[in-house]
Amino acid sequence: MKNKIVERIQKEFQKSVDLVIKPIRITPLETIYIIYLESVTGSDKVNDYVLKNISLLASNNKKLKDLASAIPAPHTVIIEKSDEIEYYITNGFTIVIKGREILALETKADINRSVPEPLTEQAVFGPKDAFTENIQINLGLVKRRIKSKTLKSENLVIGRKTCTAINILYFEDITEEDLIDSVKETLKKIDVDGILDSGTLKEYLEKENDSHFPTVIRTERPDHVASALMEGKVALLIDTSPFALIVPTFFADLINPTTDNYNKSKNINLLKIIRLLCFFISMLAPAIYISLINYNPETIPTSLLINFAMQRDNVPFPTIIEALLMLFIYEILRESDIRFPNSYGSAISILGALILGEAAVNAGFVSPIMIIVVAFTFITSLLFTEQELVDAIRYARLIFIIFAALFGLYGIVIAFIYFLIHIVELKSLGKPYFYPFAPFDKVYFMKGALKKAAWKDTYRSKMLTKKNIRRQRRNES
Repeated sequence: MKNKIVERIQKEFQKSVDLVIKPIRITPLETIYIIYLESVTGSDKVNDYVLKNISLLASNNKKLKDLASAIPAPHTVIIEKSDEIEYYITNGFTIVIKGREILALETKADINRSVPEPLTEQAVFGPKDAFTENIQINLGLVKRRIKSKTLKSENLVIGRKTCTAINILYFEDITEEDLIDSVKETLKKIDVDGILDSGTLKEYLEKENDSHFPTVIRTERPDHVASALMEGKVALLIDTSPFALIVPTFFADLINPTTDNYNKSKNINLLKIIRLLCFFISMLAPAIYISLINYNPETIPTSLLINFAMQRDNVPFPTIIEALLMLFIYEILRESDIRFPNSYGSAISILGALILGEAAVNAGFVSPIMIIVVAFTFITSLLFTEQELVDAIRYARLIFIIFAALFGLYGIVIAFIYFLIHIVELKSLGKPYFYPFAPFDKVYFMKGALKKAAWKDTYRSKMLTKKNIRRQRRNES
């Protein structure tokens, strides 16, 4: 007579071709069952941990829970409720059933890729390893850098269908309890069929912010996560995703990557200022040109104004149509550069930009100065690796263009005031998004917006933590 638990598993996985149920008769009246999924289970591990120890498992004298510690498997679990079998069997465990006893042994297949180099957050100096799709490998990459017992990692499973494992990382002696509880409560409220990537989870963490600007940062660099944790932030590792999430995230974190810390402060601070200027140039350049040509030509030197007028003499469109047309073309080229294979994607986009730009000028659709303005706009946006920040800049740029076309420089000022109000009132897990600019904090300002020399970086920001503020003791001798 077949075991009822086995019948239930067979029924639930009846159309799964990778399900293996191996009955082994140990007595004329008793059978143990070995059950696993071939697709996520390593056959060599099933053989080493289960089949080679079948005599131990088949012992009539002892129960499975008494033998669990004697079986040489990496991880063994006594399953009390049969409803838990689905989770373990789909996660690469082999299920051993003896009567009403259920034992799960970890026999996961090695279906992971090796640790790669960072692709979206490249740096000349600094570590060259990046996260993979395996949450245990990712956790190991972080703990390889942080060897402290106060680094805590709590596990949470989200998704009715995917059962995606989420690791919540924080320092017990640094991170504020309110922040940890806020992250946990937000995650526990998520009731969805599946979380397939960190991007999906990111949307749930950001849902309270009606903004195009990202308030949760994604990173593929373990050193970035380690640095954020030591500041008092919380990191989330998501199984099957090569990107971790860091909360809270501030505006300064997006325009100044952690890789700046691997350079001398006196050299990198100039680059940080240039990066901030490029952020505003990327948003404002087309709008300023439109407002100067249409409403405020008196601000342009006469000789230059005559030159602009000569260039636009044969252009049949107003400047706003001219600008939107070229921005639309450049956005298409940028998108094609992302979607095309790396081997020839950049070559096609560069070729397209050259040919289309030259043809548009020769045909009289746009003026040469507009090509320069739009090209300069896109070049300045290339300094930012966070795609959602680039998308937010694109949206803000369109708003500035519309206000410039309607009201000139006054319109730009009005739109800029709205932009400042919007970005200042944003929150990231309850923390002000425009911090450390507003409210101003000298400690974090010298970490994010600028860079203090490492030997002078003595304290943590009080915005992030009020315990264990001192991070190093300076030797004044």
